[in-house]
Amino acid sequence: MSNCSNNEKLDRERWEREGSSGRPPWLKVRIPVNQDRKVNACLSDLALGTVCQSARCPNQLECYNKGRATFLLMGPSCTRNCAYCAVSHEKPAPLDKDEPRRVAEAVERLQLRHAVITSVTRDDLIDGGAEHFAETVRLVRAKCPSTTIEILVPDFGGDEEAWAIAADSEPDVFNHNIETVPRLFGKVRPGADYDMSLALLDFVNERKPKLATKSGLMVGLGEEISEVVEVGEDLRGVGVNMITVGQYLCPENSKNIPVARYVTPEEFDGLRDELFGIGFEFVACAPFVRSSYNAEEALEAMENSD
Repeated sequence: MSNCSNNEKLDRERWEREGSSGRPPWLKVRIPVNQDRKVNACLSDLALGTVCQSARCPNQLECYNKGRATFLLMGPSCTRNCAYCAVSHEKPAPLDKDEPRRVAEAVERLQLRHAVITSVTRDDLIDGGAEHFAETVRLVRAKCPSTTIEILVPDFGGDEEAWAIAADSEPDVFNHNIETVPRLFGKVRPGADYDMSLALLDFVNERKPKLATKSGLMVGLGEEISEVVEVGEDLRGVGVNMITVGQYLCPENSKNIPVARYVTPEEFDGLRDELFGIGFEFVACAPFVRSSYNAEEALEAMENSD
């Protein structure tokens, strides 16, 4: 195991000796001793949600301690029912038209250098919420012109007009997660389509060739590493230049799809090297990596590689 302490090695040996039951030792979450409450206070004051909370991200406390959060637009309820996701699937509420303004205010209050904005999927809306994304980007840009902006969008039901609205809002990074390999799409992402996700990213790269595009996957759902590399090749084929890969963790006390296996840190290291080898400008590949985790550093690393 790369870059691990003697204690971590002993924990891993014990885990393997005892039959590899439960989460492996490299997936232990370290809770910060001194927790900074300013993000929670800001979100509460402005009545905003984050995907950090809704999706039960293991990095939430770390990111909040850094004064960061990924804003979740359009309410906490998603109209899709993906097998891996912890987000609520109750009937969504009408759009909150004031939400984009409050997100911009939160970005200013938190003095974010890089704002990540995502949403639930809203198939009930005519444009899937694309204009809501665009308005949020415009207001953040107007209020905080030095802040870079990343949008992590759903597929908008394959609506190219919605794709154009989101892309034309001029974010710095356009992110759409493909999530898994084609063989598992029907099981993991019912209601979504692998080729549609590729088509969305291809459309954005054709329309905005200077825009950084990004996608992410989970591993541990039953895929082979070779299949993940093939997805990487497909993403590079449509011009995506940033990729993230992390371990799927089934939310506790949930009915989500179980973890098929835990990918080792060595496998992540090897996969990272393969993905760099097929031409990605930025690769984040490790157990706790999530699509918006350390997104600010990701954009900076890619820009510095030019």
